[in-house]
Amino acid sequence: MSAQGKVWFVTGSSSGFGRNIVEEVIARGERVVATARDPRTLEDLVARAPDRVLAVRLDVTKPEQVQESITAALKRFGAIDVLVNNAGYTLLGAVEETSDAELRAAFEPLFFGAVAMTRAVLPHMRERRTGTLVQLSSVSGLVPYPGAGAYSAAKHALEGLSESLAKEVAPFGVKVLIVDPGMFRTKLLGPSFRPMPELPAYAESLGPMRAWVAQSAGTQPGDPVKAAKAIVDAVDAGSPTLRLFLGPDAPAAVREKLAQVLDDVNRTEQVALSMGF
Repeated sequence: MSAQGKVWFVTGSSSGFGRNIVEEVIARGERVVATARDPRTLEDLVARAPDRVLAVRLDVTKPEQVQESITAALKRFGAIDVLVNNAGYTLLGAVEETSDAELRAAFEPLFFGAVAMTRAVLPHMRERRTGTLVQLSSVSGLVPYPGAGAYSAAKHALEGLSESLAKEVAPFGVKVLIVDPGMFRTKLLGPSFRPMPELPAYAESLGPMRAWVAQSAGTQPGDPVKAAKAIVDAVDAGSPTLRLFLGPDAPAAVREKLAQVLDDVNRTEQVALSMGF
């Protein structure tokens, strides 16, 4: 690593966590490849430190752009030390309200795009025997809420793959950090939010969630600037945990979920143990 510290590569840098992470990296004097589908949205970031910031066009769902962006990063900085898979959007709708097309569309950036980026960067990290893969997941990747089935499914998939990945790449000195934020004041409930067509039958089970989303945009409890700092801190500390939970609402939600799982294990243990030949 050079005197300029790590080289970061951040997907979805135009807004939200992606932009906040890029800003934090710039503030710390490190180098960063900021990416977005429209690089013009990144011009102000480049202007802050033109020698340390490279803006690249990247739609993570387009394989040729994945390769081109990594080639551009390596050509400019010679290395990628940290990949942050952050690109994506949220959607709200009951499973029955969510079409196959919408479900597949959500999985493209949230899961397949993140996996494509990960696979594309891994040979470089393996060769150097160092690197950190940061997967921006969500508390709902572990704790699904009504109406968040499609989003949770994509994040669940990313978490499952990333846990396996962490064990596979550990011998190469490559770390995996799964970041699970609760509700933060980003644009996830604004322009990056996609509501599904509503079926009257789900007014009861989804009504409260829809109302909550409508009123909480812009009032979420989490500060994304603090989250970005915590993520960069965790990477700098060598990613001592597999998961990084962020936000005042995260610990209680996860504890409740784990308690439910443990309760189910305890209740069904005798059935499980009785299944041998």
